[in-house]
Amino acid sequence: MGFKMNELSSTDSDSDYCKYWVEWFTYAEGNEYFCEVDEEYILDRFNLTNLQNEVPNYYVEALQMITDNPSDKPMSEEVREQVERSAKHLYGLIHARYIITAPGLKKMLDKFKRGDYGRCPRVYCHQNTLMPVGITDVPGQKPVKLYCCRCEDIYNPKSRRHNMIDGAYFGTSFPHMLLQVYPTLKPAPSEQRYVPRIFGFKIHSIAELHRWQDEQREKQKKRLGITE
Repeated sequence: MGFKMNELSSTDSDSDYCKYWVEWFTYAEGNEYFCEVDEEYILDRFNLTNLQNEVPNYYVEALQMITDNPSDKPMSEEVREQVERSAKHLYGLIHARYIITAPGLKKMLDKFKRGDYGRCPRVYCHQNTLMPVGITDVPGQKPVKLYCCRCEDIYNPKSRRHNMIDGAYFGTSFPHMLLQVYPTLKPAPSEQRYVPRIFGFKIHSIAELHRWQDEQREKQKKRLGITE
């Protein structure tokens, strides 16, 4: 069974045709944030524990679609569309679990290094590479955000279609797990900040807040025994 990537091209060339569902899904326009989950991981039922509760409609058929083992039972176009929606949702939930495993982290590391998730828009982060993160692990609550490990803040994706991706498909732990496993990825924190000025003079209230923040940072360094 193969899948045409109509979203990417209207031609019928062989390059537009994918043999496997997972390949089709990850190459489809708007799904660039996802990596390919290994088939062995999907076929291990232990990895799918409790996911049936999250995909109450057509779970079995959705899993069969993902693993390219469709049922021989005929289904209407309406049912097929529902199965496909369930398959996409199920894949996203599996993806969230997979990317915090060793193989999954490695695949996401490659995408991070290629800059697949873009660069931090904050000027003083100097184009630091972003990585995806969910605000919550509960599906259907919040779309995916992009985390900068230099300023430790999150941003909305630039693309509207990426703003439609469920943040639970990446989870709240992924970027921090990646930095734990690959600590050299984490750059030195950015201590540069923009200082508002009027005719060259700092605006008093903002400057005072920044001084307080700097003092707190120095106190924290002393408590942790960090020396310059």
